[in-house]
Amino acid sequence: MFAQLGYYICVPFAWLTRVFYSLTGSYGLALILFTLVVKLVILPFQLKGKKSMLRMSRMQGKIKEIQTRYANNKQRQQAEMADLYAREGVNPMSGCLWSFLPFPILIALYAIIRQPLSHLMGLGADTITAISNAATKIGYTVAEGSSSAYEQIYLAKFVHQNWDSFQGQFDGLINLDYSFLGMDLASQGSQLFGQITTGGWAVIGVLLLPVIATALQFLMTIVSMKSNGNTAGQGKLMMYLLPLMTLWMGYILPAALCIYWIANTAFAIVQEQVLNKYFNKILDREETDKERAKREARAAKMMAGRERARQQQELAAGKQNAAKKGQSAAKKPEKKAATNENGRVGQRPYARGRAYSENHYDE
Repeated sequence: MFAQLGYYICVPFAWLTRVFYSLTGSYGLALILFTLVVKLVILPFQLKGKKSMLRMSRMQGKIKEIQTRYANNKQRQQAEMADLYAREGVNPMSGCLWSFLPFPILIALYAIIRQPLSHLMGLGADTITAISNAATKIGYTVAEGSSSAYEQIYLAKFVHQNWDSFQGQFDGLINLDYSFLGMDLASQGSQLFGQITTGGWAVIGVLLLPVIATALQFLMTIVSMKSNGNTAGQGKLMMYLLPLMTLWMGYILPAALCIYWIANTAFAIVQEQVLNKYFNKILDREETDKERAKREARAAKMMAGRERARQQQELAAGKQNAAKKGQSAAKKPEKKAATNENGRVGQRPYARGRAYSENHYDE
């Protein structure tokens, strides 16, 4: 399943490499153009992640403050960090996916370089066997042992050297020339150290390619760490680990991969510088607009707070006045009923009721 999936991933890359090789006639130029086109294709998807990473680098002060303040409360620290990311509109994982994208491209390109007959030319197994048999008849020796991993490279090189015997014999077969600037891009640096004094530029150039790729990778790591604000801990480890991996793989794999690494890293450094300059201007403007929006929001909040305080004061004053009026009404004595002359007998006022008798006191 994975082999089939890998095959389909290689198809578009192989087609692109084949097109550039047919246009330029140079394997090295085809790889450089392939790298440039792939970088341009994935660039739109990297833009958002790059902007988010630059914004993250500007937030390092706030992040460190939260980490220091809640160093003993990891749960609160994570909650505060999530709130900070939400307020700033930053996704800390947005740039991670695209940073790993070159690896599957590298794996696909390695398959194309290692098996040019299957992937680059798209030939079937029966056709490759027929080509191998035809090559054996005119002096080709099939690779054995560890060299068998690059059997198709050796066969493609033999076909190129004896193109007159193969031209027009097999549909889809390409006269593939691995040479570039006097170097054999199908060779491996680890196998050429013994020829360093006798091989001339063909050997020295191949041995220099991993060194150049490593130096550019180191420079790219420094530029990336500086722009992203990651200069400690894991960042320093990656600053040395990635270049060392590039150096090691550059010597044990075909030199063609070093051409890809060099081109890819050089384009990435230029892209990094351009995008940093572009997005920093945008972030400066956004932060200025944001600060103005914050000031306006603070002023509006202050005015709203004052208005609420005034309304609360008026409401409290109204309640106080109502309470005073209620207390005054409760303390006022009740008015006694007046007695007129009709209810008075002598000097004593009496209320006239139903039991009143006019002659009561005459007895």
